[in-house]
Amino acid sequence: MQRLINFFIIISVCTAFQLQAVEAETIKVAKEPRKLYERDHYLYELLDKALKAANATYDYEHVTVHPHQQRTLMALSSGKVDLHWSMTSPDREQIAIAIPVPLFKGYIGKRAIMVKKERLAQFAELKSIEQLKAFTAVQGHDWPDTKILAFHNLPIKPLSNYQAMFKLLAAGRVDYFPRSFIEVNSELEENPDKFVLLPNVYLEYPTAFYFFVNKAKPQLADDLKRGLNKLKSSGEFDVLFSRYFEKDLARLSMYQPDKAIRLKNPYFNAE
Repeated sequence: MQRLINFFIIISVCTAFQLQAVEAETIKVAKEPRKLYERDHYLYELLDKALKAANATYDYEHVTVHPHQQRTLMALSSGKVDLHWSMTSPDREQIAIAIPVPLFKGYIGKRAIMVKKERLAQFAELKSIEQLKAFTAVQGHDWPDTKILAFHNLPIKPLSNYQAMFKLLAAGRVDYFPRSFIEVNSELEENPDKFVLLPNVYLEYPTAFYFFVNKAKPQLADDLKRGLNKLKSSGEFDVLFSRYFEKDLARLSMYQPDKAIRLKNPYFNAE
């Protein structure tokens, strides 16, 4: 009798594992056609940890998408991909399910001002929005940041190609390139002889960087939100964030609040 009981226990366990394997859904994660930075590795690891924290089992398929942010979000809407991450905006939250957990803890809205080394002195007296209007920024043509700068009547040269933005700055065809505290150090390391950051001032506006999920995948959205909140409650979210960004943020410690040029963001609701 005991052998029979043990047999049924083994069969039940095996069946459970088989069902779990069968039920593991593959989600298509958008991947931009460029090199991966530390911030990308952080997001991949955070995604994996969040779904595991929610006890949700998924497999991943990485789908290369168009480098334009808006085109990637449209791929979410069409079902070509199931998940991507980006800065939020009202339009983007209509296209896909936004998971309202700020992945970069607000630092995506803190913008160091990158300029050519030779032009650093031209910005020495910069302290206000009005003074900034004398200069032209380069930004992505479909970035939410572009609309924020335009709202303040700041001159902008919009481009669709990420690498071309640095080339335009190096050529002197634009004056500055605002880059988030999360991104800027890795970008400077790639261009150590060309660009510097203004030490006396930075831009700041309220915004957030979210995971976005295909509207046809509400269970994935629920699992991801639940997992992220569990990571926040346990402290694992902060530990992971510090592991990836603590050193980079320390290098930007000169940017104290009194050095900020604060911009309104009418396209963001923090609630």
